[in-house]
Amino acid sequence: MAIPEVEKIWMDGKLVDWKDAKVHVLTHALHYGSGVFEGIRAYENGNGPAVFRLTDHIKRLFRSADIYKMKIPYSLKDLVNATKETVKANKLKSCYIRPIAFRGYGGMGLYPEGIDVNVTIAAWPWGAYLGEEGIKNGVRVKISSFRRNNPNSIPTAAKATGQYLNSILAKIEVISAGYDEAVLLGQDGFVADGSGENIFAVKGGIIYTPPTSAGALEGITRASIIDIAGGKGYEVKEANLVRSDLYLADELFFTGTAAEIVPIKEIDDREIGPPGKITKALQETFFKAIKGEESKYSDWLEQV
Repeated sequence: MAIPEVEKIWMDGKLVDWKDAKVHVLTHALHYGSGVFEGIRAYENGNGPAVFRLTDHIKRLFRSADIYKMKIPYSLKDLVNATKETVKANKLKSCYIRPIAFRGYGGMGLYPEGIDVNVTIAAWPWGAYLGEEGIKNGVRVKISSFRRNNPNSIPTAAKATGQYLNSILAKIEVISAGYDEAVLLGQDGFVADGSGENIFAVKGGIIYTPPTSAGALEGITRASIIDIAGGKGYEVKEANLVRSDLYLADELFFTGTAAEIVPIKEIDDREIGPPGKITKALQETFFKAIKGEESKYSDWLEQV
């Protein structure tokens, strides 16, 4: 997807022009994938843009960095403020935000001693990752032949740049076969997640989602939907799922910052059907919450 150019990107403490936001070709992260990142969204809510669960996202950025022994040279408050500054500087009402911390220029080799960590925050207008049509009517998915990384080999608790090669392979495979998105199984054969989303299955009125031990990222939107579902009286269970659990589900849907809430209408050429009652109810509340129309979830929004 092409990125629309905006005016400024925050780099290591200052706003720079979009065209000047560059790194050296010998940047460590370019060679070894030694970076961690976040995907965040801001939404117009009548009082200007508000960032959805900003502090929670930046906290996860720090957790990811800790896993990879990366010392981010800024505080949580610094990066929260820098995110707001970036959105404001670009006069964006609604946007996608990409903070990234990475080992920069100054050394090569697998042991990164002495290599500084750089931090960049960019923001730009970006619509629904799987399309507005997908949000409304659902998407077709395929279980990829590529397995999700083993959490004890490449920690899936971290949102790290290099490990997304796993998702890229799965995405290329299923798009080439004519589907909209991939589902990945973990090394033990249990369902992990989508290529860039968490997955939920509804059966008999109960909502199931894979545990993080299956290889699923601890998604911010995932946590939000679990909270919303509980508030509506639905039972939510973390449970190991196999592919037939997805085939026989009453409803399936993805969650993620970029994707938001996307129904799954078909998996491996097996029809699930149009978006179900529970999926639509969760979508409705989520979209109200991100626009500031649900006072119960007002603390999820941080006004720019």
